[in-house]
Amino acid sequence: MTLQGLSRFFGSDVVATRPLHGGDLSEVVRMDLSDGTRVAVKRGPLVGIEADMLRRMASAGAPVPRVLHQTGDLLCLEWLGETPASPAGWGALGTGLRTLHAARGDHYGWPCTYGFGRVTIRNTPMTDWPRFWAECRLLPFLPALPPAMARRVEALARALPERLPATPAPALLHGDLWIGNALFSGSSAYLIDPACYYGDAEVDLAMLDLFSTPTQAFHDAYGAGDPARAERRPIYQLFPALVHYRLFGASYQGLVARLVQAARI
Repeated sequence: MTLQGLSRFFGSDVVATRPLHGGDLSEVVRMDLSDGTRVAVKRGPLVGIEADMLRRMASAGAPVPRVLHQTGDLLCLEWLGETPASPAGWGALGTGLRTLHAARGDHYGWPCTYGFGRVTIRNTPMTDWPRFWAECRLLPFLPALPPAMARRVEALARALPERLPATPAPALLHGDLWIGNALFSGSSAYLIDPACYYGDAEVDLAMLDLFSTPTQAFHDAYGAGDPARAERRPIYQLFPALVHYRLFGASYQGLVARLVQAARI
């Protein structure tokens, strides 16, 4: 279906579209309708899975844009006006993420694979968390790494039973929570562009720490964590670093190396 074809669903003519900055999975446009409505429209091969993820997050009470319509490779979402982050917005992000993580699964992983651009993300359901992190988040990247670095990542994967909790609560994760996937709007904050699965809640916190510095308002709202979280942080941050290395090349090799070193392997 074309963007113009969406007018039949909304009962209003499409009068303007404007490309927006998108991610690696889909193109994003703002669509303006003749009745004054604005809609965020994403086009991509995995938007049906994203729609299911957003609905699952919404059912958990997490702040996400409403899914208005999904057909084929098009996903129509509630338009949210973006503003600079504020202390209240950071606090709302902490509260929203805590609410998301309160939702529980009965295993780690997700019912289907996902992907970031050309990088396939395995989500094989498992009940052993270190095994899931090794087999679905670290080992698939070995063929793309320089041999010496691949050996170190493989050694870390073997050591995970001693480095990660065996059965942390299987929290519903955003799965790709860098700061660009938190949309601040006034005193509110929304979680966008998810890559959901069930796992250790520290995964989302680690990624948020990787490319930003959450404020104290965020931490106060989210709540205190395990003091030992800092020891696991580089292990969890290594996954998004490996994804970036696959997507964007050698400019991220230094980040991968630093995280491997921080993981003490």
